[in-house]
Amino acid sequence: MTRGEVRAGGTAPRSVDVARLAGVSQKTVSRVLNGERYVSDEVRRRVLEAAGELGYRLNSAARALASGRTRAIGVVTLGTALYGPASLLIGVERAARDAGYALRVVNTVEGDPRGVVGAVESLLEQGVDGIVVSEPIDEGTVSLSVDVPVLVLGAPAMFGGTRTVATGVGAELLARTATEHLLDLGHRTVHHVAGPERWFAARDRLEGWRSALTARGAQQPAVLVGDWSAASGHEAGRALAADDDVTAVFAANDDMAIGVIRALTEAGRRVPDDVSVVGFDDIPVAAYVTPPLTTVRQPFDAVAREGLRLLVQAIEKPDVQLPPANDPPVELVVRASTAPAPLR
Repeated sequence: MTRGEVRAGGTAPRSVDVARLAGVSQKTVSRVLNGERYVSDEVRRRVLEAAGELGYRLNSAARALASGRTRAIGVVTLGTALYGPASLLIGVERAARDAGYALRVVNTVEGDPRGVVGAVESLLEQGVDGIVVSEPIDEGTVSLSVDVPVLVLGAPAMFGGTRTVATGVGAELLARTATEHLLDLGHRTVHHVAGPERWFAARDRLEGWRSALTARGAQQPAVLVGDWSAASGHEAGRALAADDDVTAVFAANDDMAIGVIRALTEAGRRVPDDVSVVGFDDIPVAAYVTPPLTTVRQPFDAVAREGLRLLVQAIEKPDVQLPPANDPPVELVVRASTAPAPLR
């Protein structure tokens, strides 16, 4: 039997058709397609080849009935086009797909007191096997208990659950690396343009900057706060340009760093001859601005894969203790916006 013969009969291929073509039982077909063990490699190969030839896919409803799982993971994320949250969501989608799970995404809105709770309740009603919370903003205490495993990315665990996994994105370490790069170039201190205070990411980057200065015994200048936009970075840059003592700036994202560079240039402060600037994220345009921006690259794919690995293990092996999360990689991308401190 081939795919053409099945179509000629006017019906979609069934598991019995796969079994007949592979020369095995329907039960064996079910075991192979559900990823169960105790099937030889040769039998598994024959079943998968037969399923591919016939164009057969295991019905998701049937899989849910057989395994007690829907093979779906829910994601709670802020509805924003900002590079960081959007890139992390893409990484989660890729990792989930590679693990054989579908995603169901619910966006929240900043300032909605029931945003996270309502999103989680909506996903639970859809019958997901686990939930990913990629919510970058502190919306206060969340009173909610969840009966499926939960992965929290880049934020503290927000509510109780049967199994909760919290993994960081390494923002504090990346911010410390960015600040140390400027101190290693001989700058006496580093000024910081921070993100909005309610964002966990902004707090982590602020803490990384502060810890680097403290470890070196450097003065901590007053922090300027932006809103992640290049315009807010430009505004902060104008204030920094008026201070001749400023020789190094670490901005909490690349957009604000680009705004800072524009303001410094307009004020006659040369980058990097007079002032060095480091960003955060390594957005695609960072390598093509003038001067090309030194920045730290966020490992979105690595963080998503590590988090999904733990979440899937919590879903599929609920009685096995979870291993600790692996630390995300740290990558400083040095370009032309940083240089040794100018001679005084």
